[in-house]
Amino acid sequence: MYRHGRDLSFIPPFPTGAFWAVTPMFRTRLESEINIGIRIKRMPMKVNFHPKSLIASTLLLAALLQPIYAYSADNRSDMIVLCQKDSVSSNNSAKSFKATQLILPATLIAVGSFGACNKDFKRLNNTIKDGMDNLRGDHYLRIDDYVQYLPVASYLGLGFIGVKSKHSFKERLAVGLTSYLSMAAIVNTTKSLAKEPRPDSGTKNSFPSGHTATAFTGAELVREEYGTVAGVGAYTVATGVAFLRLYNGRHWFNDVIAGAGIGILSARIGYWLLPLYQRWFNWNTSTSENSIVLVPSYNHSEHLLSVNLVYTF
Repeated sequence: MYRHGRDLSFIPPFPTGAFWAVTPMFRTRLESEINIGIRIKRMPMKVNFHPKSLIASTLLLAALLQPIYAYSADNRSDMIVLCQKDSVSSNNSAKSFKATQLILPATLIAVGSFGACNKDFKRLNNTIKDGMDNLRGDHYLRIDDYVQYLPVASYLGLGFIGVKSKHSFKERLAVGLTSYLSMAAIVNTTKSLAKEPRPDSGTKNSFPSGHTATAFTGAELVREEYGTVAGVGAYTVATGVAFLRLYNGRHWFNDVIAGAGIGILSARIGYWLLPLYQRWFNWNTSTSENSIVLVPSYNHSEHLLSVNLVYTF
């Protein structure tokens, strides 16, 4: 067993087992930030992975930006485990409520609500819909069903790849859960009350846009937690989701405006409630250290791909 701080620059390759190499330029950083455990046993050179399992495993590792690999030739696994500490800034503070923070989301929600009942705004909605229909033709782009979750995934995960966050992972998780519960409650309640028909099907749940609210909740969380630069990227993704809701004919223009306002408001609700959670659970953000271990493994005999996640806080 090789432990943290030992010489890990080279371990013999197959067929003696697993190997992991570190280039000199990254070696110091890895020894200071990553705990590495390696268990080696003799394994056959020929490994037959099922293509779907290999693709799924590769996508999972790329998405999380964690170089974690696992292999199994029988019911026991030979694995490489990396444990990455969360990067938490030492000068963070909880976000207190300020009335001025209501101005932007309240304005967006008010404009979107106004558009649901004003005849002139409805003419604008129809004009935009016709323009999107002409632009789209029969070529729909449904990636908004998945991209809407990219900002919140970034919010939770950026701290584990070296980006300085204001709060620990457990605090980000609490804020994120509060924000998305608030967003879901506001969106679904409003949909059931407004009963606005969708432009493509007439189903009476168009106002407000839930996809847009989801994306903008994550974007505001990223901006608040990681700063303006990361926030610009997240808001670009969220704006793209809002555009795709119009492009695919799923929403009116006022739907996505209100959805953006609800998303921003929901994210701020999460941060407004964080000081309460810190008092309840006695969280000390200045001294907290967190680590996460993600271990994908493949059982060759049963053709089974599994993932184990361990988080320490």
